[in-house]
Amino acid sequence: MPDREERGRVLVVIAREAIGERLGVAERRWRDEPWLAQPAATFVTLRIDEDLRGCIGSLEARRPLGEDVAANARAAAFSDPRFGPLTPGEFARVAVEVSVLSARTPLEAASEREAASRLRPGVDGVYLEYGDFSATFLPQVWESLPDPVEFLAALRHKARLPARFWDPALRLARYTVEKYGDGCPAR
Repeated sequence: MPDREERGRVLVVIAREAIGERLGVAERRWRDEPWLAQPAATFVTLRIDEDLRGCIGSLEARRPLGEDVAANARAAAFSDPRFGPLTPGEFARVAVEVSVLSARTPLEAASEREAASRLRPGVDGVYLEYGDFSATFLPQVWESLPDPVEFLAALRHKARLPARFWDPALRLARYTVEKYGDGCPAR
C-alpha cells in the first residue's frame, strides 16, 4: 500500500478524473490497484473559492474504495440537490477533497449535555439517527461550528428535527476521517 501522501494524491486524481470524464474534458488514467479494491466509505467535497459546491458520500463501506470515490465525486458534482450540475467552467476552478471514513462507533449519551461533553471537536464526524430522520457532519464541519452544543443543534436541524430536540431513542455514532485535498483547482 502506498504511503498516506500517495494515497491522497491517487484518490483526488480519481475524483477529479471521474468528474472530468462526465464533462468530456478528461479521461480515466488511474489504474486499479489492490488497495483501491478494499471496501471503503468516502465523501467527496467540492469547493469554489472556499464556498461549498457539492458534497456527497457513503456512510457504509459497500463498494471498493476507488469506485466509491469516483461515484461520490460524480454525485457531488452533478447530483447534490443543493446545487445545479457542475459546469466545465466551474470544473477548472473547483478544489476537490476526499474523506475516507472509519467505521462508526456508538456514542452513548443520556442527554445533549452528556453527548456534547463526549465529542472531540475537530476529530469526530457525527452521525445522528432518530426514527426516519438521519444526518451526518464530517469532522471538517467543526471548523465552522466549534461549539459541541451548537454542532449537535445544527446536526439535528440538518436531520429536520428541532435544533434543541432530545429523546432517549435518538442515536449518535462517531467516526474519524483521513482527509485528502488538492488544495487548488485544476489548471
